[in-house]
Amino acid sequence: MRVTFTVNGRRHEADDVWEGESLLYVLRERMGLPGSKNACEQGECGSCTVRLDGEPVCACLVAAGQAEGREVVTVEGLADYARQRDGGERDEEAAGDAALAPVQQAFIDAGAVQCGFCTPGLLVAADELIERNPQPTDADIREALSGNLCRCTGYEKIMDAVRLAAARADQSTQEVG
Repeated sequence: MRVTFTVNGRRHEADDVWEGESLLYVLRERMGLPGSKNACEQGECGSCTVRLDGEPVCACLVAAGQAEGREVVTVEGLADYARQRDGGERDEEAAGDAALAPVQQAFIDAGAVQCGFCTPGLLVAADELIERNPQPTDADIREALSGNLCRCTGYEKIMDAVRLAAARADQSTQEVG
């Protein structure tokens, strides 16, 4: 079957998709977007988290056909997604370049990236949290990231990064308002 959907702001078609093929497989193997990681294939680790119509989902659990006509945002598209959300335009030339989403920069600044395997899913989940709840409590952050496992950081640097991203987003909102 053919599946047509929007990925990171661009319309894509995947041909010859079989019924049991996951969205994760299509993103990684057919579309060349390796950011979402393939780890557990059971929805337990969160390393494959993407946004499907704005909601974070484990792409390993979503059949590719379920994405028909829908919008997917992967870690590769976070910067453009954040720019659009904040009132900017999609930057075709900056796409894929050094431009980062605020949450991505906060993870770097807080030292929340170690091996990097869990990072894409954490970034997508954290970005959705801050969009939905611009001033999250620690409990909110823990809940939003509870589906994402990390074996390297002990989570404190990740918590610091989400707090930093939220504080920066709040500060920029106050400067604009």
